Amino acid sequence: MKTKRREIEGISLSFLDVISCGFGALILLLVLTKVFEPVILEDTIRNLEGYLAALQEDLFNIRGETRVLAREMVRKEDLETQKIERLSRLQAELTALESRYDSTVDKSKLANTIEGRLAKAKQDLTAEMERLLADYQKQADNNTIGGVPVDSEYLIFIIDTSGSMYNYAWPLAVQKVSETLDVYPRLKGIQVMNDMGNYMFSQYANEWIPDTAVRRRAIIDRLRTWNVFSNSSPVEGITKAISTFYKPGRKISLYVFGDEFSGRSIQQVVNVVDQINRVGADGKRLVRIHAVGFPVQFANPPQYQDTGIKFAILMRELCKRNGGTFVALNDFRAF
Repeated sequence: MKTKRREIEGISLSFLDVISCGFGALILLLVLTKVFEPVILEDTIRNLEGYLAALQEDLFNIRGETRVLAREMVRKEDLETQKIERLSRLQAELTALESRYDSTVDKSKLANTIEGRLAKAKQDLTAEMERLLADYQKQADNNTIGGVPVDSEYLIFIIDTSGSMYNYAWPLAVQKVSETLDVYPRLKGIQVMNDMGNYMFSQYANEWIPDTAVRRRAIIDRLRTWNVFSNSSPVEGITKAISTFYKPGRKISLYVFGDEFSGRSIQQVVNVVDQINRVGADGKRLVRIHAVGFPVQFANPPQYQDTGIKFAILMRELCKRNGGTFVALNDFRAF
């Protein structure tokens, strides 16, 4: 009896062990199957394509916004540039207005200064200058315009082409030559030379320039840029003009334009001109001598004004002796 009971207990335990192990294996299989569940690749690929498309759409939108912002930025820069340009133009206009105002004030001061210095210079004349001016009288002539006789048929311009004239008074000199020609609507001949006797037009050397509208315009156009050496003394030009162009019966006027006389003796120049422009049988000089003085030197300090004063005294005396008129301008700048 004891032997049978032991066999039954042994079989029962083995069966339970087998059942337990099998049940445990099933549970393990279920766990492993749940954890490592297979992934569906097709859905993952579709999701990635949709995400990529969304990113591309965002990229296109960002690029469009960037272009709009860039255009707006360029437009703003253009507006800023226009504002800066307009501001620059306004600043230039303001500067020009200030310059014109200062120039007007300076002209007024210069005119007063010149008048005062001329008065002082007249008081300080040397004995030679006082002797030359002692018998000065204003001459009257019925055939005059602004006190200048205009009965001549030929004109010769003798123009100081020195640096002081060309650099400071040249536009006004061109203007005065044009105005002088306008006073003589019909002439038989014109000539232009500098104060040393050099001709403006070499093809007309020793000859008269025909008086035509075309030649008058050519004279003014050439004069604007005519710049030749000068010693600031009109003696050579005056003597050459008279000796070359005077003939009996010709009514000739010389117009001397200058700002200074650099020679030593005024009396010596007067004597030379008296010898060559002698008195004719009719009691008159061979040619008239007019002069226009440009006060360039009076813009300098007093110690540098002597040559300007000497020119004024010399030309005033020459004009008085030779039937002409001396015009002293109160400014050397063109208006």
